[in-house]
Amino acid sequence: MDSQIVAVFCLCDDLLKALYHYEDRQCQMSDAEVMTVAIIAMLYFRGNFETARSFLHDHGYIPKVLSKSRYNRRLHRIAELFLTLFATLGETWKALNENSIYVIDSFPIAACDNYRICRSKRYQGEVWRGCQASKRRFFYGLKLHLMVTQEGQPVEFFLTPGSYSDTSAMKWYHFDLPEGAWITGDKAYTDYTLEDLFQEAQRCLLPLRKSNSKRPVKPWIHYLQASYRKIIETTGSMIEKLLPKSIHAVTARGFELKVAIFVLACSINYLFG
Repeated sequence: MDSQIVAVFCLCDDLLKALYHYEDRQCQMSDAEVMTVAIIAMLYFRGNFETARSFLHDHGYIPKVLSKSRYNRRLHRIAELFLTLFATLGETWKALNENSIYVIDSFPIAACDNYRICRSKRYQGEVWRGCQASKRRFFYGLKLHLMVTQEGQPVEFFLTPGSYSDTSAMKWYHFDLPEGAWITGDKAYTDYTLEDLFQEAQRCLLPLRKSNSKRPVKPWIHYLQASYRKIIETTGSMIEKLLPKSIHAVTARGFELKVAIFVLACSINYLFG
């Protein structure tokens, strides 16, 4: 754990130096330390910033720490730096992905239990109610749309309301991938028009086919697609393992920021093997 804490701080500090990030000299706690507390909270303390802050201070990792309220304000002020760090790691995983195989899928992130929907203040309306077909249950909150490499490293993600389908959410992916890349997913990503556009761009979008598909694939391709599906399910399980039973956040922006840092923590986990 000691080496991982140091590695996370060095990663954040090097990123800020590369960006020529400005900080006021009067700051008692650097932005790299603020980021480190947040990431360590996700890796070891189920997203509890206060516990992570106290732990790092008591064990001498961060000599001077901010109060709880001041830390939260600083955290929201530098929220975009977490996305920058995730994008930087994503480019690294793409460079290491020699076969250029990518898998996409979505995962439900419940904001509250079903019996609390009527009292929910962070999200209100039916647009946030989604269905998890694999488990035959409904949830209320967000959908995490994720793209991973052949080894499971996350390279892209975004959040949508729970009612958004995977097909409609495909337009939000950047698909900033090298030529010859092969993207696969489950049957919900079938879109023949988009597949033709990908072919013109020297890339291949080939999700699993339905039984009545107009473009069936060969059995050996179906076998490969099914095996790659297990990879992203493993990554989803890793993120779910980091998540607490209930994500504590007062505002919707705070809730979404925590989810984003959880995905970033999952990506950092791959650095540690």
